[in-house]
Amino acid sequence: MGRLNIGSLWQGLTGDKDGAGDRIVPPTGFTAQLTLFSAGAMAFLAVFALALALATGRLADRWSSELAGSVTVRVSAPVAEQDALVQSALSILQTTPGAGTPRLLPEDELAQLLEPWFGPDMPVDALPVPALIDLPVEGEFDAEGLRLRLEAEVPGAVLDDHTEWRRPLVSAANRLRMLGIVSLMLIGAASAAMITLAAKAALAANVQVIRVLRLIGARDLTIATAFVRRFTRRAAMGSAVGTVLGMGAIAILPDASAAGGFLTGLGFQGADWLMPLTIPLIAAGVGFVATRWAALKMLEAVR
Repeated sequence: MGRLNIGSLWQGLTGDKDGAGDRIVPPTGFTAQLTLFSAGAMAFLAVFALALALATGRLADRWSSELAGSVTVRVSAPVAEQDALVQSALSILQTTPGAGTPRLLPEDELAQLLEPWFGPDMPVDALPVPALIDLPVEGEFDAEGLRLRLEAEVPGAVLDDHTEWRRPLVSAANRLRMLGIVSLMLIGAASAAMITLAAKAALAANVQVIRVLRLIGARDLTIATAFVRRFTRRAAMGSAVGTVLGMGAIAILPDASAAGGFLTGLGFQGADWLMPLTIPLIAAGVGFVATRWAALKMLEAVR
């Protein structure tokens, strides 16, 4: 600590307005740098973890709503019979309760669906491609009843309600969201641990000063308050800088519409941009609780 004016420290600890009580906490040195850096780094990571949780939540909702909003009917039959079976299937679908207007996919859309596997030059008309009918779902829809009716009246017609595709996709997105939430919890725990270690190091470096302050009547709670105030302020300042940098990094990520992939949609939308602003407040709260606990425990041990 160097030379200290115990009188001024006591003045600060007993209620002055100049912050002299904070002088028992080193304003510089590795404890200050450690607290600022760890709070900033953890806040930066927390922004990305929060963005991951929100983005995967939106992704799960979008996949669920998009795949649940329509079903597909596949009609496979010899070429001579396919047109008649397709018309029969369309007639059934048009009278199905809860279903919208069915639409037979043209050959150009079928070619786009097959392009990732066969390339852009594959002639669709040369392949035994089944006819696909897209059926929007607009209300109460009995998929199982429609499936049985198609099997009975239109041989070769298969109803696909996307359940096999939708369930694993939504499950994967929900697990990613949970991973983001767990990451936020781990970041908070790591921040508390780092601030606790820094506070204990500062207390250990000021053992002699603490003993002198006790001799002149300072209470442990009063001494601990000085450490709590200083380290809470450091945690808030470091996390504020980390949050701003994290939000800036999120802002420069490619837009979701640019490539259409999941990672390009990792970001905040609308009011979601306000959520990272709570990170410095949470970091200050974590710093307060961690420092107060560490200071009181350490002061009990220093006698």
